[in-house]
Amino acid sequence: MRAPQEFHYRLPTRVRGHRPGSHPGLAIGAGQEFVSHVSLYERADPRRLDLRASLRSLRQEWLVRVNRQRAGVAVHAVVDVSASMRFGAGSKRQMVGDFLESLGLSAFRAGDLLGMLAFDTREREELFLPPRIGRGSGSLLRQRLEEFWDAEGGAEKGDDAAQGLELAAKRLAGRDGLVFIVSDFHWPLERLSAALDLLAHSTVVPLIVWDRAEMEPPASNGFALLRDSESGAPRTLWLRPSLRVRWHEAVAHRREQLERVFAAHFIRPLYLQGSFDAEVMSKYFLEGVQ
Repeated sequence: MRAPQEFHYRLPTRVRGHRPGSHPGLAIGAGQEFVSHVSLYERADPRRLDLRASLRSLRQEWLVRVNRQRAGVAVHAVVDVSASMRFGAGSKRQMVGDFLESLGLSAFRAGDLLGMLAFDTREREELFLPPRIGRGSGSLLRQRLEEFWDAEGGAEKGDDAAQGLELAAKRLAGRDGLVFIVSDFHWPLERLSAALDLLAHSTVVPLIVWDRAEMEPPASNGFALLRDSESGAPRTLWLRPSLRVRWHEAVAHRREQLERVFAAHFIRPLYLQGSFDAEVMSKYFLEGVQ
């Protein structure tokens, strides 16, 4: 297993909170960003006395500098553990695990708290981890998920994962912070907007995890026995060129549906296919705040 890759994330707005961190904040404190001058009698902090500004003061009063301090945020990974996330030869699990390791390292170096929620057809409370700061937080999140996926039974089958996401999102409703929704979104999208509304106070980053086998049909013609990765329902198809065209059109249509829902909430999704790349993640945030 390769070492975790760090990525750099930036939030598009100032954050509330008095806990020191690396993000531009709203709180007044021991920061380097100058805001204004106020009278020494209003803010009795002689350490920040500005002699030059005091000498230029028309009121001939002592003035002190008021600065904003940088603040830390709570980062949450909201992970889909439904049956479809176990599809393929482990590529989805590998991508999610690599992302969590990378997120743990990145949040630790940024001075942010990191927590996790999970869902399938319901919220998986046994996988809930409250926000904490620590060098090994990403490894802990990955370990908990791996143990869950390896357990007999594991995730519940069904196509109502949107309800589970909505229940998990209620824990974060009204809070500031950064929320990563990690899912393949292979379930009806009618209730996705309701979950996104609950996260309106946070910066939301949807990570759409797709396996290459889901995107590309088999190359050879013939009968193929397929199984719905969420419900487990079997289906037999005769693979032919026209069906491959429809397969690609369905993938493009699904992508368009997802982007339409997220665009309505001013959110840009990021697609993970094949492997997790920390540089792509850093570029995503850099483009999003310019």
